[in-house]
Amino acid sequence: MRDSVEKVLTKIRPYLQADGGDIELVDVQEGTVKVKLKGACGCCSMSTMTLQQGVEATLKKEIPEIKKVIAV
Repeated sequence: MRDSVEKVLTKIRPYLQADGGDIELVDVQEGTVKVKLKGACGCCSMSTMTLQQGVEATLKKEIPEIKKVIAV
């Protein structure tokens, strides 16, 4: 499943990088994806919305086994 998550993050990454941020996959366990938001995304006040409505929604759409995405 980790490889599948990485492939989806590769699709998302250019949008985050366009705003000066990035995302790093930390771990995938039992349907929970742990990521680290980097750069501008790490300290942005909208990072929670980006994580839930952008990253989590996309991952759940592409990989139905994903239950949640959390930032670490």
